[in-house]
Amino acid sequence: MNTSGVTLRLLDKADKEIRKLPRTVKGAFFDFQHKFRTNPHTAGLKLQQLKGDSRLWSARVNDEYRALLLRLAEDDWLIVSVKHRKDVYDRMSYGVNQVTGGIEYVDLEVVEDSILRRLPAPPSAKPAQDTPTPPASLERAPEPARPLFADWTDEQLLKLGVAEPLLPVIRTLTTVDQLLGLVEYAPQLTGEVLLSLFDGASFEDVLDQVTKPVAATEPVDPEDFGAAVQRPATVVTTTDEALREALESGDFGRWKVFLHPTQAKLVERRYNGPARVGGGPGTGKTIVALHRVRHLVRQLSPGRDKPVLLTTYNKNLAADLRSRLLELGGEALLARVEVSHVDQLALRIVREAEPGNGKQAIDDSQAVREWRALLDELGENTWDPEFLHDEWTQVVLGQAVGTRTEYFRARRAGRGRNIGRAERAEIWQLCERFTQRLDRLGRQTWDQVAERAARLEMGREQRILSIARQREDAGGLDNIHLQDGSAGWLRFRYRHIVVDEAQDLRPAHWKMLRAMTPRAADDLFLVGDTHQRIYKNQVTLGSLGINIRGRASKLSLSYRTTRQILRSALGVLGEAQYDDLDGSEETLAGYRSVLSGSHPSGHPFPDWASEREGIAALIKEWDASAEPSTPHEQIAICVPTNQMAAEVGYTLKLHGIHSVEIRSDGPHGTGGVHIGTMFRFKGLEYQRMIIAGVTDGLVPREAVNALRDTDPVRYRHEIQRARSLLFVAATRARDTVDLFWHGTPSPFLSATLTDMDTAERTGR
Repeated sequence: MNTSGVTLRLLDKADKEIRKLPRTVKGAFFDFQHKFRTNPHTAGLKLQQLKGDSRLWSARVNDEYRALLLRLAEDDWLIVSVKHRKDVYDRMSYGVNQVTGGIEYVDLEVVEDSILRRLPAPPSAKPAQDTPTPPASLERAPEPARPLFADWTDEQLLKLGVAEPLLPVIRTLTTVDQLLGLVEYAPQLTGEVLLSLFDGASFEDVLDQVTKPVAATEPVDPEDFGAAVQRPATVVTTTDEALREALESGDFGRWKVFLHPTQAKLVERRYNGPARVGGGPGTGKTIVALHRVRHLVRQLSPGRDKPVLLTTYNKNLAADLRSRLLELGGEALLARVEVSHVDQLALRIVREAEPGNGKQAIDDSQAVREWRALLDELGENTWDPEFLHDEWTQVVLGQAVGTRTEYFRARRAGRGRNIGRAERAEIWQLCERFTQRLDRLGRQTWDQVAERAARLEMGREQRILSIARQREDAGGLDNIHLQDGSAGWLRFRYRHIVVDEAQDLRPAHWKMLRAMTPRAADDLFLVGDTHQRIYKNQVTLGSLGINIRGRASKLSLSYRTTRQILRSALGVLGEAQYDDLDGSEETLAGYRSVLSGSHPSGHPFPDWASEREGIAALIKEWDASAEPSTPHEQIAICVPTNQMAAEVGYTLKLHGIHSVEIRSDGPHGTGGVHIGTMFRFKGLEYQRMIIAGVTDGLVPREAVNALRDTDPVRYRHEIQRARSLLFVAATRARDTVDLFWHGTPSPFLSATLTDMDTAERTGR
């Protein structure tokens, strides 16, 4: 425990150097920071000021390595680098960024070396002996390559937040490889700005989407390092636990340790009502949700109740949220938070109100099978069971339609196929028979559970509001009001609700959640991305009493996916339009990454059997690689169907490769390659992703293609959902994506295959 009053911080950018150090040096560094906090002037640390600099100091980590520190105040220190003792006096620059107000450190020697390593090989100096020398008049000097950032002035780059010491280096960049070499070691904002400009964004777009979200809100004093270190732009850690995670996690998952300044602002902001945070895969939406929960709990008065609800759409993700919340804040945080997936929450509400309701809950696929069985029993072949199920869930249950007359008047926006009065009468009769069938079998769908829970909670809300009105009429005097059949006070269940993966909740879920918390500041906080919607739950929140207008934000920097994988994944989405949960269009404009890696690889095969053999061969190749092999639990294989998942697992077993099945509640087992359908990988991430069976007729399914002429609107919805599934799968990867198919590749891969071909021809 630190009793000396010394504060020691680690600059986020310094971790890139530290993670590359030998394991023994990492251990010595961890011991060093303990000793420094106890007494920085201990003789063994050899703390000394660097000559010619008023703030920069060095201290001994071990015999070979030194820590470079900025002295921010008398007992406040910031580690900016850990270097070999012979490199301590390289050209270094530090200062306060005039736009963000954060502290930035740049090792110019390292940056320039990284760029030089990426220069193209010079042509041979010796001409061939038999090649005649052309006359001087015919010689033409090669035109110098145009600098990448010639179109922007120094003043513009500085206004965008580029680190000033790097301007001379930036002016020398002529290739994308050189740019990536600079970005690897430049301050993060500098890298984001340069890559966005290089990708074609305008100065105004970069200023609005990249710079303004992290700009300081007050004037910046370039000499006030004490104020600078407190700003969100100076991303630091001071705790042993966070430091150990930074040292041990390696590149994979490293982005989870710190909050980006943009994220921190969203976490700590006070909202006057429901708020929503969107953003593409890997932008840290779930991290924001978890930190938001911790922030809300910190505002609570002491107690033992759980006034904060953290929820998502399935059991697997809820379990992951619980474990990550525990890591973030320990048992003390978890003790004040209810963590539950939304269907589990709805079922609990229904069973509280109806103790004798012991019906089995069934999912959509089971419900469609029951529809099919009903139609077979009736000899009815006019209606498609999937169409009837969607009509029942989205129109009848979704609008709480209780009578045939109400169904005749119900709106069917977005349902596509127009149906007349006579057809509505037929559908209503079939819906009645279907609900009777479920009752007889002792079953209920999750949609029925959600609708029943929503009605119960909305009724509870009305009783609470009625009591409040009575109290107001009585001049603020309290009466005792107890819930029917219980001894508890009638009150809202939660004060704050945080929802992860919001795009996949049903309308009934939103009605239930809206009724569970009072309509006040910081009531509902939602995170999600409709480009990743994998279910049919398209909603407009405003129509359900959840108004997020003016309180919607977007994250655009991916911390997980490389630029190459990101480009490929965006190509999968095509030109389809996506809603923003509030009646407008959502785009991924500005979605970007500062990570760089290899392009996705394509693997065509003549049939499914040879494709499976190819998957096994690729994993064997990775295992035999001279580079450090990827742990098998960081390799995932994603396929379109459960049957294909089982067949891939069997093939791997024949080759001695252990695999683990991903089920609805997560991986079943440890230490093997993860295999599952595309639905199972939401919220997960891996170093290497194999997406197999990306074949036309499987992605999308042949049944979807058949809707093109018979039901164009439903066809568009199903195609969009199929694209989203593939998009989710591709963006689970950190390092590599390998696409496998047999026969004709999926039409969704057309842009990706073009990029692969271009990359192969250009060698980039």
